[in-house]
Amino acid sequence: MDKILDYEEQVTDNYDKSIRPINFDEYIGQTEVKENVKVFVKAALLRDKTLDHVLLYGPPGLGKTTLAHIIANELGVDIKTANGPTIEKTGDLAAILSSLEPRDVLFIDEIHRMPRYIEEVLYSAMEDYQLDIIIGNEGQTRNIKIDLPPFTLIGATTRAGDLSSPLRDRFGITCKLEYYTEDELKQIVKRSAGVLDVNIEDSATEIIAKRSRKTPRIANRLLKRVADFALVEGDGVITEEVTLKALKRLGVDDTGLDKVDLEYLSSIINKFNGGPVGIDSIASTIGEESTNIEDVIEPFLLQEGYLKRTARGRIATEKAYQVLNIKRENTLF
Repeated sequence: MDKILDYEEQVTDNYDKSIRPINFDEYIGQTEVKENVKVFVKAALLRDKTLDHVLLYGPPGLGKTTLAHIIANELGVDIKTANGPTIEKTGDLAAILSSLEPRDVLFIDEIHRMPRYIEEVLYSAMEDYQLDIIIGNEGQTRNIKIDLPPFTLIGATTRAGDLSSPLRDRFGITCKLEYYTEDELKQIVKRSAGVLDVNIEDSATEIIAKRSRKTPRIANRLLKRVADFALVEGDGVITEEVTLKALKRLGVDDTGLDKVDLEYLSSIINKFNGGPVGIDSIASTIGEESTNIEDVIEPFLLQEGYLKRTARGRIATEKAYQVLNIKRENTLF
């Protein structure tokens, strides 16, 4: 079975747009961030000014893209989106920026994956609303300046530390998104079921919330997959029985760990004596990209205490041995 949330999906954040909240009132969770951003948006509207640039960071699937769209909706402006890895040339960025209307929002997901020379072009665009680029071939280059309308850049990243200091410092608003509580996830599952016109029992809602790795995107995906089982192998109602059966078929255990998580922990314990071991060694053993491991697999395992990340490498904790039902042998350390 594939991982519930793979790397490409977390980059594009392309889950069903029909269940995406469109305003602050519909947005569940991230209370502190939401309330602060509401103030900043309202202040910008009252001043009749462009909202300061916003940096949203945190693990994948917590609602960074959703929040960016809500900000644009609340400001009453259009939003244009791009992915950091796809902006490979200054011309790509220039084309995007030149298409903006006054006060529009430009959302760049995985902004830390933009090349550094592209970041440098953004400096003057963010500060002075001006493009300062060099065109032409070697020996025949010239510098041109293009005036831009005032706009708000919203950058989203799973690795805020990978942003260069000059770029990070140009964001006037910085928000860290945290993992969700089980109660918040229950609210999200109930809301999504209502939007999708799916009947779901309270006990089933609780099970899905508990196994969603504290992540709304995973909660919504599990809901839709369980709804498929309910439709095909039941009467369309998501019951506790159908939910447990579906999640077992999907390889999701009662802690939210899936097959890839368990394979990852098992690799550290059985093949590397519990660690420490480098990420490249683990990646080659389980057949996953190092980037996928760092951005998608490890954050939840670290948060829940299954894993320690040290300068010498990854180490499986006692909790990892317990979840795999492996007896930990006494070691010298």
